[in-house]
Amino acid sequence: MSSQEFLPAATTIIAREADGLEVLMVKRHHEIDFMAGAMVFPGGKVHEGDNDPAWAQNAMRWNDVPAEERGLRIAAIRECFEECGIILGDPGRAVPGPEMTRARQAIDRREMEFLDYVREKEIVVDLSTLTAFARWMTPSIAPKRFDTHFFLVADPAGQDALSDGRETVETEWIAPGRALDLAARGERQIVFPTRMNLKLLAQSATLADAVAAATARELRAVRPRIVTRDGTRFVQLDDIDGYGAVEEKVAVP
Repeated sequence: MSSQEFLPAATTIIAREADGLEVLMVKRHHEIDFMAGAMVFPGGKVHEGDNDPAWAQNAMRWNDVPAEERGLRIAAIRECFEECGIILGDPGRAVPGPEMTRARQAIDRREMEFLDYVREKEIVVDLSTLTAFARWMTPSIAPKRFDTHFFLVADPAGQDALSDGRETVETEWIAPGRALDLAARGERQIVFPTRMNLKLLAQSATLADAVAAATARELRAVRPRIVTRDGTRFVQLDDIDGYGAVEEKVAVP
């Protein structure tokens, strides 16, 4: 991959109202090669099958979504199912249990297409439940570069989040401000883009407020800038990116 190529990816911010706004975060397995041990939102790169036009038969509001966004939204829904067992839409005949666990594992290992499972269980996913929230593009110093689209969605009623035990090992509902406090104290490992989006979420008291704010703001492709001073690297954002003017020292593993 050249330094200018980006892998399309999607991230799902699942939110609910408990004692204020809470979001679902998952802990990445410590042995995986990307963001090991970090608390993140469910997400991953877009697969070829996510862009299959046959999804139109099992996706509500398919024609209401721009063609270039459909695969991203399917990827967000698939990753949500793989990593925490939540189906965004009508779950049909899919029931939590050993069979669903095996299906999640098979889809994750690319031994089964998510669309095939959706058809088998008469699931209908709903693309309209996802609100575009943010878009981040990985800086050039990273070994892998992603063009990641973040989507905000309400927690569907009657479903429990369960980690997959491979990519994710824990799930946690947490207020955005609380997550930021724990990260600042070193009690949670949360990477820069996730923290910046938690910062945005913390500005909203309710899910409706968060959706309204996301809908109202201009969706810009955020490209963090890396600068070096006296041998130390810093990551910077401009105020125009929507997170305020930010500069942080780049963490060295």
